[in-house]
This record gives sequence, structure tokens and C-alpha cells, in this order.
Amino acid sequence: MNESATPATTSQHQANGHHLALRRVAIDTWRENVVYLNRDCDLYRAEGFQALAKVEVRANGQRLLATLNVVGDSTIVACNELGVSEDAFAQFGLEEGQSVTISQAEPPASIGALFRKIEGERLRREEYRAIVRDIAERRYSKIELTAFVVACNRNELDREEVYFLTEAMVASGRRLDWHEPLVVDKHCIGGIPGNRTSMLVVPIVAAHGLLCPKTSSRAITSPAGTADTMEVLADVELPFARLSEIVREHRGCLAWGGTADLSPADDVLISVERPLAIDSPGQMVASILSKKIAAGSTYLVLDLPLGPSAKVRTMPDAQRLRRLFEYVAQRMHLTLDVVITDGRQPIGDGIGPLLEARDVMRVLENDPLAPNDLRQKALRLAGRMIEADPDVRGGDGFAIARDILDSGRALARMRAIIAAQGGRDFDHRRVELGALAFEVCAPRSGVVTGIDNLQIARIARLAGAPKVVRAGVELRRKLGDAVAAGEPLYRVYAAYAADRDFARAASERASGFTIGTADEIPEVFVEF
Repeated sequence: MNESATPATTSQHQANGHHLALRRVAIDTWRENVVYLNRDCDLYRAEGFQALAKVEVRANGQRLLATLNVVGDSTIVACNELGVSEDAFAQFGLEEGQSVTISQAEPPASIGALFRKIEGERLRREEYRAIVRDIAERRYSKIELTAFVVACNRNELDREEVYFLTEAMVASGRRLDWHEPLVVDKHCIGGIPGNRTSMLVVPIVAAHGLLCPKTSSRAITSPAGTADTMEVLADVELPFARLSEIVREHRGCLAWGGTADLSPADDVLISVERPLAIDSPGQMVASILSKKIAAGSTYLVLDLPLGPSAKVRTMPDAQRLRRLFEYVAQRMHLTLDVVITDGRQPIGDGIGPLLEARDVMRVLENDPLAPNDLRQKALRLAGRMIEADPDVRGGDGFAIARDILDSGRALARMRAIIAAQGGRDFDHRRVELGALAFEVCAPRSGVVTGIDNLQIARIARLAGAPKVVRAGVELRRKLGDAVAAGEPLYRVYAAYAADRDFARAASERASGFTIGTADEIPEVFVEF
């Protein structure tokens, strides 16, 4: 985070004469500011810097907090240079070669509160605000961030703490105000491959006239996020001013949320939560609700999938999570409609950016090949959102959503949004998928009784998705479908031989499909 340096501090550093030339080091450090200093640099020895210490870099009245890495190769960073990672260089906004100074950073003011959380203590509102402020300002090292995430996971936050954390995360960045009484949004807690309902819901509700500024994430551990799939059709990294114009004109957008500075502390926390596979209920609630509230939403439909390989696997767990979401949303003055949905298997036929974009456009164009499960789920979610309209009678939302989709109004609105976001040439009837493909076939005859969401997603990622948009998994069978021995269950597409071989090896170890008899299909009691 860039901040203004005080004249006194800047003068002190200049008097010390510790000036280094800024050098961009092309390393992606994923949500972490990292700088590089040569171990033979006089400043390194004189100041007693240590690797992984927090340092403060200053130039032109700006400052950057970063983690120090020490290198011994002058071709990476010379003794008179300070290297900065891609993230840090983008934040600083300076030119290569500019003079900068570096010093030891002061410890975060909230470090005492962090230690109390590690000890299992319950923290107060002001302590969460201090911690989140330091996180957003990049004052915490990855080790300290990890300690906070693990402490919150191990000593589960009570509902008041989750509210304090959510409130602090909203306050850590920009909060949008669309100056309208009703701003709707839809979100899924994740874990279900192919679940691209947002790309159908947004044009449906926008065509109805509701304001739906949809800012979405990119995939971190999944084969595609909404932003990755939308990027097949249009630009998603647009300046916020342009996105605001699009929303005003078309009543909706589908964009990556990273450019809007919404709950920036959440982005930092996610960078350590995902590699650790930590997704505790309290942190999940704070993450999702802080983003939506910061984006200016007043009404949110939350998709909570339930199934054997979903994030939530039992109905009691689903009900507990629902109550926690509802409590925090009520305290934050957000109207929330939590919908428990069927999470036993992937949604749609394709998994991966190009395949999922094809599914979406097939549904919008009412193509006979459109996956019906994706169509029906999107209509039901859109119907719930439309019923937030005070002029719509309860129970009529689904029929209104279906009419908007069947009439072509949703397709027309989606095409307008795509064009406004710099649309790309895409025809779902002529999709070029990865040329290196193989099929995974049933080992015996029977009925599909189980599909492991996690394993299918893993195979799609190993095939190259989402980095390679043409890669992914195309499902040929779903739950309850009969299959004979040797018939295909799904087809895997890859663009590179190594990706194909990794995906094939994973599918041979575990296909992700279970074949049995019809009475073995797991039941799930959901709202639709």
C-alpha cells in the first residue's frame, strides 16, 4: 500500500545516503511485496538486514512495505540496486533506475493482538480493526499472516468475532455506493466444478431491470473462476471508472474484482488460506460478505452447495453455516437469501474456461445441446433475485426469469455487456479445444452413483485449466446415467504433452467416478 512519507523521515533517509537504484525483478510473488538486496551490498551489512525481514522502501514521497530476500547473484540484483517483485513494482508505480532508500520496518502495531489470538483469546472489535488494517497495508509477513489464519481456524471464531472481522475487512478498502435502493448480487461458496450460473444470472436480472454489478474472482485452486470464463468472451480487467459506466448503461457487468480495491485485506489473507487449504466457516463468511458489502450490494443470493465432495457435506453443517451468514449479514444491514443446493456433482457439461463459456452461450441461445442442470439452477437463482423486486409477487420469479431467457432478452443483454467490455470473437459452435485429448471410460457396466468434485477439478487443472483456456474436462455421464463397460465417462483436453500425461496419470489412479446400482446414488435434501 502506497502512503505519503513525512518530510522529516524522507530527509533523514536522504541524509543517511542509503540510495539504491530501483530494478524490476520479473518474479510473481502472489499478493506479497518482495524486494531483493545483494548480500555484498554495503547497506545490507551496515544495517544488519536479515532475510524475510519486513523493510520499508521510500521514494518520491511514497513508501512500500515489503519482505526482504537476499541474493548472491549480481546478475539478478547488483550491489547498487534494489530489486522489486512484480507485485511491488506495480504498487510503487515508479520507473526502473529511480533512486530509493530502504530501512528496517517498524513492527505492526497490532502484533500484540495477533499473539493473543494465537493463544486462543477472544479479540475485541478494535483489535480486529488494527489487525486487518496492518494486513491491508502489507505490514504482516507471510509467517505472521499464516499464524493469524491458523489461529482463527484452530480457535473457531464466535459469531461476534466473525462480525468484527467482516466489518474490519470492509473498512480496509473502498466501499461503493450505487445510489440505488436495491443492488443485487449472487455468490456461491465454491467447490463445484462448472458452476457458471453467475454468467447466466447477471444478464437475466439485468434484463429485468435490477442493478447487478458482478465482480468475480479468478481461479486459485479450481479449473476456472467466473472471471477466467468471462475472459474467453470479453475483457475482465477494466478500470473501475469504465466498469461503472457499463453498469450504469447495461444494469450489470461481469468483471474481475481485483481492480476495485474492495476488501483488499481479504485478497492478502486468501494468498495464505488457499495453499493451506484452510476455509474455516468464520473466515469464509467474512471473506464473502466483506466483498459483497464493499461492492455496494444490498441484496445477496448465496448458493450453498451440499454434497459428499462439496465444501459442506452434511445438512447440520449447512444449517449452521447458513445461520452464521445470516447473523453477520443482518448486523451489516445486508439482505441475504441463502439457498442450499445440490452439490453432489459438477454443474454443466464442461470444466475449464472455454468449455464453460460454451455451456453458458448454449444456454443463453437456447441451444438443444445446452446442459439442462446449468439452465435450471441459473433460472432458480435468478428467480430468487428477481423476487427482491418489490413489484414482483413472491413465487413468480422463476417464471419471469424463464421468460427472459426463452425470449432472447437475456442473450441480447449478455451480448451488450460483452461488447461493452471489449468483446472477443467467440462462436460456441466452432470451439477449438486442446488438440491432445483422451477419454476416461467406465471399468464396468452399471449406473453412475458418485462423481468426486475434487478429483474431477484436479484432473482439469492438471490438463492445464485455467491457464490454458482450451484445456479441461468434458463430461459424458452424470449421476444416475447408465453406462456400459468401456463407454466414455468424460473426455480430457490438453494443449501440451506434459499436461496431458499428468492428467492421464491422475485419472488412472482415480477416475473420480463410481459405478454401481441405482439404489446406491446418495440422496441430498436441498431447496431445489
